[in-house]
Amino acid sequence: MAVILVPKPPKEAMNPDRPISTLLRAQLLHLHEVEKNLPSRLRTKTYVHAIKTERQAADYIRQVTENVFKAHGGDAPAKRKRRAKKPPAPAAPSDQGGSQAQGEAEPGAGPEVSRNP
Repeated sequence: MAVILVPKPPKEAMNPDRPISTLLRAQLLHLHEVEKNLPSRLRTKTYVHAIKTERQAADYIRQVTENVFKAHGGDAPAKRKRRAKKPPAPAAPSDQGGSQAQGEAEPGAGPEVSRNP
């Protein structure tokens, strides 16, 4: 399987003070609809149309997510450490001449992607 190297984004790509995108605005509006269904004690009382930066959006999303978990009787999940993915095990060759023609990839199979360190 071919390995496709994906470069890391430059550090300047992360800019929490960047204006929010239309997609993020739509997600905020959707989350605000969810928040309306929470008990009043768990609502943030944030006017979502005043959110202008990705940092403000991230703060709002975090607060509402925590409150949704609280409303359902639990705390927000703890931050998990990322762990390295195990490489997929190689497929065993089949002696049964299945429906796949020789040289065809399995459905859903794609190139392996890895990040440069």
